[in-house]
Amino acid sequence: MSKTDGVVIESHAKNETAKDIFILKQLVIKDFKLKYRRSFLGVAWSVLNPLLMMVVMAVVFSTIFAQGRNGGAVTPEMYPLYLIVGNVTFTVMSDSTSQSLMSILWASSLLKKVKVHRWVFPVQKILFALVNFAFSLVAVAIVMIWFHVMPTWHLILLPVALLLLMLFCMGVGMALSALTVFFRDVQHLWGVVLTAWTYATPIFWTSDFIYAMPHWLQILMWGNPMYNYLQFMRDIFLFQTTPDPMTLALCVAWALASLVIGYLIFHKTEHKFILYI
Repeated sequence: MSKTDGVVIESHAKNETAKDIFILKQLVIKDFKLKYRRSFLGVAWSVLNPLLMMVVMAVVFSTIFAQGRNGGAVTPEMYPLYLIVGNVTFTVMSDSTSQSLMSILWASSLLKKVKVHRWVFPVQKILFALVNFAFSLVAVAIVMIWFHVMPTWHLILLPVALLLLMLFCMGVGMALSALTVFFRDVQHLWGVVLTAWTYATPIFWTSDFIYAMPHWLQILMWGNPMYNYLQFMRDIFLFQTTPDPMTLALCVAWALASLVIGYLIFHKTEHKFILYI
């Protein structure tokens, strides 16, 4: 290869990367406009929805919470903040993966006309969920102000938590999007998985309940990826402490494992997409 050929290849790679970034940006903007089109409240729904869900769930589970905890780390007064942080964090995962699941099929017409890296489409859904999460943080801030919880320097770890969670979701999203191309039933099965995952994760119930469970069930709960991500988020928002090394290590491990497995599944099957979409 000549020196000139190397320059051409490098220039081509840069152009491809720029094109992928441009497409990602345009797709996120398009989804944003479609989501709030003809909506009277528009973006405000991204703030109101987690607040309303927090109110409903706090009322429903307040009795269970009061009976299930005595002298725990989360006081009843702090339960709404505990609840909303867990809810918005889990929602990022559930919404992004559910949208990624159908991303290749929804982009079938574009894939048949334009040459573009196929991973752009599931990743774009993850980024759009991150945009919605940014608005949800306004709701978290409102609850913190209401309960006089002052933010601390631990919030500088928020980008780390979000990066690890997004990498985890990207891996899951790429795997699901690839599998759905060949097996349409995945979209229905994933809804069932998310429902079970919701109840198996301490969103509205507190982690103290884990210690009352049988040992085998405790191991299963500790191995729940979303438990670790919720704990990370609650540490920096509610408990205002640095996540312990085990929580951080597990968040990193789940993110890397998910990304590697998801990418391998996607990469090994993407050349067949055009035959099934």
